[in-house]
Amino acid sequence: MSGTSVDSVDAALVEVSTDSVQLIGTASCEYPAPLRSRLLELNTQPTVTLANLSELDHLVAVSFIQATTLLLKNCTVEANQIIAIGSHGQTIFHSPETEPATTMQIGDNSLIATRLGIDTIGDFRRADIAAGGQGAPLMPAFHQAVFGNDKLRFVLNLGGIANITILGSDHVTGFDTGPANTLLDAWIAKALAKTYDRNGQWARTGNLDHELLNRLMADDYFALSPPKSTGTDYFNLQWLEKQIPQNIGANHVQATLTELTVRTVADAIGKCTKHHAQHKTPNTEVLVCGGGAHNQYLIERLEHNLPDYVIQPTSSQGLDGDFAEAMGFAWLAYRYMQQLPGNLPSVTGASAPVVLGGRYVGNRLQ
Repeated sequence: MSGTSVDSVDAALVEVSTDSVQLIGTASCEYPAPLRSRLLELNTQPTVTLANLSELDHLVAVSFIQATTLLLKNCTVEANQIIAIGSHGQTIFHSPETEPATTMQIGDNSLIATRLGIDTIGDFRRADIAAGGQGAPLMPAFHQAVFGNDKLRFVLNLGGIANITILGSDHVTGFDTGPANTLLDAWIAKALAKTYDRNGQWARTGNLDHELLNRLMADDYFALSPPKSTGTDYFNLQWLEKQIPQNIGANHVQATLTELTVRTVADAIGKCTKHHAQHKTPNTEVLVCGGGAHNQYLIERLEHNLPDYVIQPTSSQGLDGDFAEAMGFAWLAYRYMQQLPGNLPSVTGASAPVVLGGRYVGNRLQ
């Protein structure tokens, strides 16, 4: 899995059965800096020649192959012991509301399957879009499988984009609430030439700018009703720079961006709780995963804005939050191999549950 933060490729070795999902081992490989720069550039300049697109497709696959090779080495497992790889690929364009609706993930699945000699399941999102859905988020079905019970519970993924899953109601729902790490990373990269704000330390030095926050939260996306999904081709540095008032300190922008993530998440959770008020308990949980779970300042602000909830990492429930999405796509690969639906129409808006992905045969070359 590589998400919208475009920071690394996360690989998880997972044993899946009808009633359990067990993490066996993990590995991460950072993207080479030139490749990361080229991928991030597509967020604000989403045009590319066919030659460059083909090269990026190849280079992303090579990074995925390297991560998988490291994973197998770490776990002392041979390729012929793996049933299948679930490869999400790298999203470079996501536009479910246009006509035609579309999403694009790169990372040549044929190359992955052939180089590793392992059947590879990829291209998970377009089957849902073909059925009239958003193609995202896809993790709520996985969250239901590993966290579902009869009480109201939220799962919050703080990746480049933030999304929530609402469990324990009559039907599972979920949607993208808006930006999380993508704007925080982009702004500190521009201002301080750093890749991310460790623990939110820089944001902590700034003050909330109410004018900027009001401008940002006035974006139409936040007022949309679910199903909805978004990406870094929408929430990016260009989107942000159009709204920044003159003469505002860069650290104040970072503090305000943190508050944007917190407020939009808290608003979404609050609205969903009202809808499922009969299921609310004094200890309703918000389980947090993704890179943003390590941002101590962001989590503190979440706790301040959601004082009636118990906010804790997914690791408290036995799921490593850094590899939750990688595990989720392993689970989706398992669903494909069993020819079982992987989407939830209540989440994506698809007309029906459908099997997600396509199979690329792992030809074991001599």
